[in-house]
Amino acid sequence: MFDILKINLCSPLTLAFTLGVFARIVKSELSLPRDLYTSLSIYLLFALGLKGGVELSHSSLSEFSGPAFVTILLGIITPVTSYLVLRKLGRFSIADAAGIAAHYGSVSAVTFIAAQQFVLAAGAPAEGFMPTLLTLLEIPGIQIALAIGAFQMAKSKSKSPVSAKADGTSEPASSVTSSGRKTRELMHELLTSRSMVLLVGGLVIGASVGDSGWAMVQPVFEGLFKGLLTIFLLEMGLAAGSRLGDLRHAGLFLLGFGIIMPVFHGTLGAYLGSLAGLSVGGCTVLGTMAASASYIAAPPAVRMTLPEANPTFYLTAALAITFPFNLIFGIPIYFAVAKAFCT
Repeated sequence: MFDILKINLCSPLTLAFTLGVFARIVKSELSLPRDLYTSLSIYLLFALGLKGGVELSHSSLSEFSGPAFVTILLGIITPVTSYLVLRKLGRFSIADAAGIAAHYGSVSAVTFIAAQQFVLAAGAPAEGFMPTLLTLLEIPGIQIALAIGAFQMAKSKSKSPVSAKADGTSEPASSVTSSGRKTRELMHELLTSRSMVLLVGGLVIGASVGDSGWAMVQPVFEGLFKGLLTIFLLEMGLAAGSRLGDLRHAGLFLLGFGIIMPVFHGTLGAYLGSLAGLSVGGCTVLGTMAASASYIAAPPAVRMTLPEANPTFYLTAALAITFPFNLIFGIPIYFAVAKAFCT
């Protein structure tokens, strides 16, 4: 276990992230241009989709169906368990519990990429179709948490005959529940988000062009990948470091939740992956996906559906607690767990 942790701690990815956090702690003026951050995220997601699509073209339906099923199952389990723990044990409000659960039901693409690089460095590469599983996990993880929140909020409001509007007047509680229009807007935003379009589009293109087409662009989308990912994680370190002050408001329960729940979900993901026939690397990456928390796709969806949810809670938990924990300690833990399940 120590050797596994050493591999991760000494990798350029982890050290670049740590440098970013350190720069914020010492109040350095270091920052990356916003346009560079956007460009890097586009490159990484599209490269991930392309490579996954090429590898998917090599996989049979029998190899893919089992992992796909357990991935969708994880997309149901992770938001439900997160919501119940936050609501019953943490005593969070309905909106806050559902908002945080949406982030933990969704997937951090950056953590996913880091896990892929880790298992590759450890000599146990994951199956090529893992990016497809990433897209399968993204939608239900967010939608189920938001549906729970919207339903529970509507149920709570229905107990009151009237609800206050922003202008001080009142209207029947039933008219302020989530409308069909909001649901359509949410689905449109999720399905057409930058990450979803780049991942799914890249998968389709990669699967269509195969090895011959991939060879034409491989120097750009594979040769430069690790270097640009290192710069991106430097920016992620800066972002996480800027939210460290919010930990005071998050409370000890949320701090524990941001560490314990990822380990639980990561262990469950690795176990289900082993039942589905994934390799050690595949189980590690699936476990990491289940353990990760989104800070890109989930926030706009939560803001649209559950505006009452406190951003300090869900952003701090996802970005300042779970993301660094997974990057530094979580991925080696899930790798060790996957080895135990797959032997």
